Amino acid sequence: MTAAEIVRSYDDSLRDRLGAIPRGPAEGWLTYALVTLMAVTVAWSADDAAWVLGNPEYGDFYMWAAVLGVLVGFIGAKSRWSRWISHLFGAAVAAVVLPVLVGQVLLPQGGSPLEFFAATSDSVVKAWTDLAVLNRQVTPEIGHFILAIAAIVWSVGQFAGYAVFGHRRPLDAVIVVGMILLGNMALTYNDQLNILVVFSVAALGVLARTHAFEEQTTWVRRHIGDASTVRSLYLRGGAAFIALAVFGSLGLTASASSAPLAGAWTGFSQQLVDMSQALQRYLPVGGANRNIGFGFASNAQISGQWDTNHTLQVKIQVPPTDTTRPYWRAIAYDHFDLKSWSQTNAQTVAVPAGQEALLGQSDDPEELGTRKDFSYTVAPVDYRGAYVLSPAEPGTFDANVKLEVVADGRFASLKFDGGSRSYSGIALLPVSGNASGDRNANALAAAGRGYPNGIRQVYTDVPDGTLGEAATDLLAQLKAKAKANAGGGEVTPYGLAMTMQTELQKFEYNTDVRSLPCASISVVECFARYKKGYCQYYASTMAMLLRKEGIAARMVQGFLPGDRDLITGEESIYADGAHAWVEVYFPGFGWQSFDPTGGGRAQLPPLPSGPPVPTTPKPSISVGSGGPLASAGHRVDEPTGGGSAGTSRGSASTSLLVAIALVLAAAFGAILFLIWRRGPRGELTAESAWRSIGRLAGRFGFGPTPTQTVYEYAGTLGEILPSARPELQTVARAKVEVAYGNRELGSDRLLSLREAQRRLRVALLRLAFRRRRPRGIRFRR
Repeated sequence: MTAAEIVRSYDDSLRDRLGAIPRGPAEGWLTYALVTLMAVTVAWSADDAAWVLGNPEYGDFYMWAAVLGVLVGFIGAKSRWSRWISHLFGAAVAAVVLPVLVGQVLLPQGGSPLEFFAATSDSVVKAWTDLAVLNRQVTPEIGHFILAIAAIVWSVGQFAGYAVFGHRRPLDAVIVVGMILLGNMALTYNDQLNILVVFSVAALGVLARTHAFEEQTTWVRRHIGDASTVRSLYLRGGAAFIALAVFGSLGLTASASSAPLAGAWTGFSQQLVDMSQALQRYLPVGGANRNIGFGFASNAQISGQWDTNHTLQVKIQVPPTDTTRPYWRAIAYDHFDLKSWSQTNAQTVAVPAGQEALLGQSDDPEELGTRKDFSYTVAPVDYRGAYVLSPAEPGTFDANVKLEVVADGRFASLKFDGGSRSYSGIALLPVSGNASGDRNANALAAAGRGYPNGIRQVYTDVPDGTLGEAATDLLAQLKAKAKANAGGGEVTPYGLAMTMQTELQKFEYNTDVRSLPCASISVVECFARYKKGYCQYYASTMAMLLRKEGIAARMVQGFLPGDRDLITGEESIYADGAHAWVEVYFPGFGWQSFDPTGGGRAQLPPLPSGPPVPTTPKPSISVGSGGPLASAGHRVDEPTGGGSAGTSRGSASTSLLVAIALVLAAAFGAILFLIWRRGPRGELTAESAWRSIGRLAGRFGFGPTPTQTVYEYAGTLGEILPSARPELQTVARAKVEVAYGNRELGSDRLLSLREAQRRLRVALLRLAFRRRRPRGIRFRR
């Protein structure tokens, strides 16, 4: 043989050997691509929702997390690793890869993989410090949010890859990926129908191809006909079904008008709202999240978007002859935390029906200037919470209420005690005029800064990091403007507050500022730098700038004046009338409202000038804890109208939906387990009972070997699970008698067989905690 013939013979042999090596998964590369596409739809949906600060660029890499997750699951399956080894391997890879990917978002200027990893680690540690150690309501860090979403996307892909190619259970992959996708879609207002269509095509494709593969494998194993022809037939039929199902669904979607779940979230109690607010601090802020409704809570997180839902919340009846158009205050906050407001150690005081709500408290309106009665009735419509609405200081109510106070007895909120119902109330409004004790501009300008200790300690606090360079410059400009307005004279707290109100109203009013790069700075610094935002931005900035000058201020939330019928006196309040404004404390007069919000939203009437008053500061009034102030005015009683009360419906954050989803998932899982434990409802045979045992045990690595007899396999399982031996023998004996003895089981035997199967479905779960046998090795008897 010549050298050329030898070489040619070697090439032929090598080509034959290479041809024997599988060049792809037995299920086909198209199946792998469809599984990857399923996982990518989850990444696509999360990226489109832009959960982190509403910035879609933060989630651009989610697709790669999904692709890599599927790849890791596929590698584990084809390497014949067990489920736990595969997933542990995937977790280890994700722990290295995902922080690097997140770091590229945190360091857009670039860097090495080690620097990216370090940036992510620093961000996560800082977030943990803010939330767990410093107990802040929110954290300016975003790395942990991006990392958590990426980990979910990766996990979905990894599970789908292993479920399809390892467990050969494509339906599990479709269900899990579909639930995550639908959950994300349910939490966003964004139209993601196109994503759902892509997922549906990919999922149906995976199911069709894996079913065709299983049928082909069965025909090959049993030597029945042409297996490739059978697979081709299944694939063609599956493709036709997919096309028909998708186009049919799109047609139904275009023509459907039913909304069976409309209003499903209506009526949730304030406890669920409070729970959602408690969870919110651990969830990302931003995204077009779907809200259940508007409401108030003991903490107010300031995100990048304000809800403008125009749904009727309450109807308020006032005397038709009363032309007062007050703001409807629900809650006041004293503590600012860079991106949120909260109440500090609020104390609850029970107030019986008919008693003055603030009697004996430091904010008792009887002791702070001239007041007049303002009667009203609140009838809730969509307002389902617990916070009582009251213009200015609350007076008396026709039902028991709970007063919450902070510091030395300062009003924080008033809650209705008894659920959602109408209520009547009388508020005590300050009288604006020129008489002694009346509220006017000159009187407030002369009030000075003689604050009680409780006011000074709580309402002048400015946390570190609140004011950056832009906010500091803005404060300097406002002070200069106020000095010019005062003609170069002394700038009083009232003069500075009025200047801030006027100048801040010139900023741009925008209910969606998620695109602003304000992740690492406070709301105040963000507003000062970009000069755009909504009411919470305006109010927070004004309050903090005043506090920086030692002037007591706080943010309050409630509703703007609604649409009032001038004939009947009925005022309709809508959700988009929800508002935040500022209250400034003036010794001897109490709290005065200022509304710095621009865009034509502010509706506070100006105070009368009043007679000139010397600007010598009034002496501060000593106040004990919760004790009344010395008399500084008198009350003017006016005719009262009727009244009724309202409650509030809670804010529907993505966290409430998440909490509800977790509870429902746990309940649903428990129901499914009970149903699964009872076993199939259909006809039971010895063959089906025996097959279910082998299938369940096989999932934990204890399936039968091809050469084991029925009794051998039952005996080996009995050695591992001695308590299950009687049931194993019952099922095995029935299998042998029917399969090999052609016997028919009577009703008593079938009943005992079903009971044995039911017990084994639970007993075999203990195999998950047993050491698996090596592949291809029989159990020892």
